[in-house]
Amino acid sequence: MGRMERFVATESSTGVSALGVAGTVLLVALSAFAVTAGAEKVLVIGWVAFVAMALGAWLGGRANETNPHRLVWGYGLASGAMITSAAMFLVPQAIGIGTTAGAPQLGGIGIAVGVVVGYSSHTIGHRLTHVDVSFDVSTAEIAAHALSAGLIIGLVYGSMPTLGLLLGLAIVSHKGPAGYAAARRLSRRGKSTTALLLPAAGVGITAIPTAVLPIPGAPAINAVVFGFAAGIFLHVAMDFLPNCEAGSEIDEVCSLHEHSHDLLDELRTHAVGSTALGALVVVGAWLLLY
Repeated sequence: MGRMERFVATESSTGVSALGVAGTVLLVALSAFAVTAGAEKVLVIGWVAFVAMALGAWLGGRANETNPHRLVWGYGLASGAMITSAAMFLVPQAIGIGTTAGAPQLGGIGIAVGVVVGYSSHTIGHRLTHVDVSFDVSTAEIAAHALSAGLIIGLVYGSMPTLGLLLGLAIVSHKGPAGYAAARRLSRRGKSTTALLLPAAGVGITAIPTAVLPIPGAPAINAVVFGFAAGIFLHVAMDFLPNCEAGSEIDEVCSLHEHSHDLLDELRTHAVGSTALGALVVVGAWLLLY
């Protein structure tokens, strides 16, 4: 998903996105199915993702300006939590299942493939934003990320239903700041922020049906699946690490303020602190619940 540069919606600032409304309705319908199918965990994760992004979008749409400190802390907390969660919960599972299959390297292969696929899809998607095509590539990119994240969450919880909610909630923890940042761009361009309802609902839309699908019992396959999930989320988490370099999104926000260069230097400290705090929150929560 990147930083959602050049995010453009097709509706006016006073209009309502039909796709956003349709995504919300579909999530509501799938929620009833999740209750009957026993997929309560992914149901909670899906709705937390929806509320977080929708709330972030609402706040971003109402804000008069973008606060660079808030942006850095939002990205830093989310990325630190996601990196730590993937490293603590997904990577050990992938390697452990691979060990059961007689080849722990299978989990490592899945992780490598996930990182490469995540990077490749992001890079190609960003490249398409510079190509004159007939559809809104940036809108499709953020929605595709949410839908693919839901697929992975569904696979993970379908394979290992004993996993707690902490992992899934940490994975979608970036939805709030992501919705805020995307809404700021939409608002500055006079576009409707209701377009973000589709990616907000995207996690639940794909996670719920995927979680109830029969998962192959072969440890070798599950090791690769878990590794792939870990790799994807490690890529997403690293992509959300606050980038305080010249030409970055945060640099663009700082340029709206006086003494932007000094402010950018100051924000580097905030970037490190927010990322470390996000990681410590996950570790602390695990120690309390372990």
